[in-house]
Amino acid sequence: MGELLDKAKGKLKEVVGAVTGDRSLEAEGKVDRAKGEAKEKVEDAKRAVRDAVDDARARRDEP
Repeated sequence: MGELLDKAKGKLKEVVGAVTGDRSLEAEGKVDRAKGEAKEKVEDAKRAVRDAVDDARARRDEP
């Protein structure tokens, strides 16, 4: 869930930075969005591993 917050916060900073001409704020927004994307990828990987383990356990327990 934190990844969604980081991505939204980053997008907001990017837009405000672009509108106001604040390059630093715009860059900070890009970093926040990238951090959110990275967190999302980590969560996706964890979910995939969890699913693979569950599948392996289910196959092992089949008669």
